[in-house]
Amino acid sequence: MNNKNISDKKYKVIFLPFNKIVNINKNSTLLNAAQKIGLPLASACGGVGKCGQCRIKILKGNVSSISNTEKNILSKKNLEEGLRLACLTKIKSKVKVLIPDESIIINQKLQLTSEYKPDINIESIIKTFTIKVPHPSLKDSRSDLVRLTDALPELKKKSVIADIEVIKQISIKARKYNWELTVLVKGPEIIGIIPKGVKPVGVAIDLGTTKIAVSLIDLENGKEIAVNGELNPQITYGEDIISRLMYSIKNPEGSKILSSVVITLLENLIEDLTSQIKIDREQIAEICLVGNPAMTHLLFNLPVNHLSVSPYVAPTHLPIEIKARNIGLSTAPGAYVYVLPGIGGFVGADHTAMILANNLDLTDQISLGLDIGTNTEVVLTGKNRKLTTTSCASGPAFEGVHVKHGMRASTGAIEKIILTEKGIKFQTIDNKPPVGICGSGIIDLLAEFLKFNIINFRGRFDQKNAKVISGKQGPEFLLIPSEKSGNKKEITFTQEDINQIQLAKGAIRVGIEILLESNKISLASVKQVVFAGAFGSYLNINNAIKIGLLPNFPNADYIQSGNASLTGARKALISKQARARAYKIAKKAQCIELALFPDFNLRFAESMYFRG
Repeated sequence: MNNKNISDKKYKVIFLPFNKIVNINKNSTLLNAAQKIGLPLASACGGVGKCGQCRIKILKGNVSSISNTEKNILSKKNLEEGLRLACLTKIKSKVKVLIPDESIIINQKLQLTSEYKPDINIESIIKTFTIKVPHPSLKDSRSDLVRLTDALPELKKKSVIADIEVIKQISIKARKYNWELTVLVKGPEIIGIIPKGVKPVGVAIDLGTTKIAVSLIDLENGKEIAVNGELNPQITYGEDIISRLMYSIKNPEGSKILSSVVITLLENLIEDLTSQIKIDREQIAEICLVGNPAMTHLLFNLPVNHLSVSPYVAPTHLPIEIKARNIGLSTAPGAYVYVLPGIGGFVGADHTAMILANNLDLTDQISLGLDIGTNTEVVLTGKNRKLTTTSCASGPAFEGVHVKHGMRASTGAIEKIILTEKGIKFQTIDNKPPVGICGSGIIDLLAEFLKFNIINFRGRFDQKNAKVISGKQGPEFLLIPSEKSGNKKEITFTQEDINQIQLAKGAIRVGIEILLESNKISLASVKQVVFAGAFGSYLNINNAIKIGLLPNFPNADYIQSGNASLTGARKALISKQARARAYKIAKKAQCIELALFPDFNLRFAESMYFRG
């Protein structure tokens, strides 16, 4: 047998508890195998052996020997239980694997809608014409396209176009509907044919780093028909943006894989929505999509090499418009996907949409807008409606990543917590027994630590406190004993957990301060603070101020606007004016690079302190 045949040999891998089977090349990792069939195996670092999340148990078969990296990351108990890291375990034979509950990415409490919905006039991007067309005959042998365009009253004298896929549909559908039909037109272009009396719909998409939200919209009245969402399947290739960019760069098929998993999910989400309310996919006349530059560029297979290194330059921040069918989405044959413009660096279309949704480009008040996530974007409105933005590398700590018992906002996550002299009061998502703590709960916990002097302003534990115990890697606070947790494992908060949150909060705080300082705006001058996104929606604002995540704005109103990026996409889906505003936002907004600011490193270090 030659070397090529040896390297091409495939082995079967069985994943429990999913009962999923995949055939994959010898010496592929178990993480590769899980990714190939879309299993939700956690891997924050993208499979480079750093995060320790992709823990699995080999039940049967031969795999590579345990590495020194695994010995350093896995605890003695883990090793005794036979746990391995899937990203570092290579397949040597047919293998049966168990993925433990704690290694499975579970759906989080997704923020799909916005509670703050500014009014907007509908200026339809898509026009509909319901027409009755004369049948062809020996005396009238005009082509189907000409026959159709001649019957469009407003476009009769204009140059009307239709691409080949639409022309194919005209010939079939016109006869099917006995030449009585509704024509979908965008500008001078016919994009689809639907039955007489049927309404066109549009799709708004928020393509987030963590979650993807999809909204189905009636294009005639602008109302939302249905909404759906799931975690971004790219998470298994890396929790943060840079991990995914590096996966795309280092793997020859990386970009295609990351694009494919998202498109597959989008197809499924849209299919679920249209099936639910019995809408034909050919009624989808337009899609409006927003996301940060990394997400949109990976979706369209654009080069991302220069986006991953300083000075973080994207191939484009202009609006993108592409046929939906060209990226694998089923719609009216000529329908387009329209992506709002970005601003600069990692400040992308999702932030433009957030500004648009909250009318921050129209306000005369000095306002601050924040979308806190794996990358936090901040915008400040100033005099004469000036817009200044920045991107803060806050990382995924507020989503539970790099926190020992941290988790996303999903079932069993502690989302609210109060310490008392008698003990701990807490609330979990879905009121289930606690299995970990999510971002909003972490903010509450740190505020309570400060209140009871369990930590000092530097974030160091008072080891004289009875609840502060000695852990494997230093002091930690016992939150929930094993007998009261949902998985019979104790839930603690460690010194390293505090360090991770300090890094995240410091990045956001210094970003806010630099925006204010560069515009010579005082805290007292800020009249409105808008929080967008899931984390911002459930955040206890008073506790965020207590720990120093936010400055104290004495004269500000606080608004928690939900998924404002999705709302902005909805607005741009139904309004030409909204698209024009989005373009102006992106063009006039000034993007500040924080690292260039004098004494940035010193200020960042000071921002990590727990001071209000």
